[in-house]
Amino acid sequence: MADDAKAPGNRRERRAAAKSSSQSIAPPTKTPNIKMAHPDRSGPKGKTLLDLYDEKRDLLSQGQPFDPKHLDGAVRDEGGNILTAGLGSPDDEPIGVFGQAVFWSVCLAMFHFTMDVLTFNQYRQEIVWGPIWKRTFTVLPVLWLLVYITRSELAQRWQVARQVFFLGVAVAAGCYTIHVGNNFAYYAVMKQAPPLGTLWVWSVIEMQLPYAAASVLPVVAYLYFNGYAVF
Repeated sequence: MADDAKAPGNRRERRAAAKSSSQSIAPPTKTPNIKMAHPDRSGPKGKTLLDLYDEKRDLLSQGQPFDPKHLDGAVRDEGGNILTAGLGSPDDEPIGVFGQAVFWSVCLAMFHFTMDVLTFNQYRQEIVWGPIWKRTFTVLPVLWLLVYITRSELAQRWQVARQVFFLGVAVAAGCYTIHVGNNFAYYAVMKQAPPLGTLWVWSVIEMQLPYAAASVLPVVAYLYFNGYAVF
């Protein structure tokens, strides 16, 4: 089969063939509609990170972030009245009173379980797990109710009375725990030491540091003046 037209063999021949061709590329039928405008060079509209840094640096230089009236982020007047609410105190827990009660009651129930095992191990060679688990699950809802009541909004309004209450509970539970461990028989100690110890620890957790430190003094004095031994 004879072929009169020979295809271009290299790039130069192909370019020459394209130039000699009468076919032209048609221009695009539709041009894009793009608005032409200059960028906004007026600067940032709000506070930049440098501005925020300068503000915090000024507050740090004045010691304000460490002032208790500034810890919750609220804006107050000279009389202490809140003008603008803040983000809350760092001690505030986002899980709410119900969640706090669940968390602390489970932790305290685990402590009660540990105390129960330790007392059994001290007086008996074989640990009876059935009664220990039963007492743990029995004390769990009681602990939840106590934590929920003492951490409720109503209880938080009376902080001084709340701290004094826990101070009294800590002193009473601590002194009576020492009295039980030194005077009662082993069976009574196994029954009373775990709940008393749990109540003692919980009351110390709920107290502020000055009240917690103050609760140690009467317990140590009771231990010393009665001639009781710790171990």
